[in-house]
Amino acid sequence: GHVRELYGIEASPQLISTVTDAVLEEVGRWQTRPLDALYVLVFFDALRVKMRDEGTVRNKAVYLAIGVTPDGRKDVLGIWIEQTEGAKFWMRVMSELKNRGVNDILIAVVDGLKGFPEAITAVFPDTQVQTCIVHLLRNSMDYAGWKDRKPIATALKEVYRAVDAEAAAVALGEFEDGPWGRKYPAITAAWRRHWAEVIPFFAYPPEVRRMVYTTNAIESVNRSLRKISKNRGVFPHEESIFKLYYRALERIAKKWTMPIHNWSAALNRFAIEFGDRMPQPN
Repeated sequence: GHVRELYGIEASPQLISTVTDAVLEEVGRWQTRPLDALYVLVFFDALRVKMRDEGTVRNKAVYLAIGVTPDGRKDVLGIWIEQTEGAKFWMRVMSELKNRGVNDILIAVVDGLKGFPEAITAVFPDTQVQTCIVHLLRNSMDYAGWKDRKPIATALKEVYRAVDAEAAAVALGEFEDGPWGRKYPAITAAWRRHWAEVIPFFAYPPEVRRMVYTTNAIESVNRSLRKISKNRGVFPHEESIFKLYYRALERIAKKWTMPIHNWSAALNRFAIEFGDRMPQPN
């Protein structure tokens, strides 16, 4: 019916099945293709979709990984579907990346994914894990009433815009002792739980911080995929998700023709921070 509506032609179920099965084979080759040995940044994030499972509509998480190569170009490393996240799941994903040729990830930017820091450091022990500050701010707002959210967001700027990790810790303490911290102690508790993954980006200048403290690089992709999910409604099975998202990601990736903005400045800083783990320019 979709083909008839778009193109005015009839297509038999057998033809549709043959075409989509070919796409699924292509997805399989793409999902197992060799990857680069080094990614300077890898952004991990998830979006939720509705899928039929044994006659019941369930929420499933679709996880994406976008890597940034030493020349500043983005690449979708893979798609994974799981109902629940955890260290075991993430260990499988990290091992898969390793088996596909990834030897090192300098910085992994994540949205507080459960079990992720332990899994990535088990497989890539030298990787810096950076919590997405934007997501942490959004999660902080969940604890607050609507009228309080704007002043709380303003107060928290003193934390993530601090000059270094020590100043940030002082600012967080002042927030905790202040009126908003006393009214919403869960906010400070959330920041302290993730503190080890909050502070790595303080080692960088502002133009680099903006690059590594948020999963925006992957969120723009997720926005496009959410539009597809909304139009689709409920997916009949996992294969349909893989096929549809793969084609969408293929179109998105064609637009990635230039390095990330300010990449040269970031590269110089990464060379200082990571030394011989960074390849030398030709």
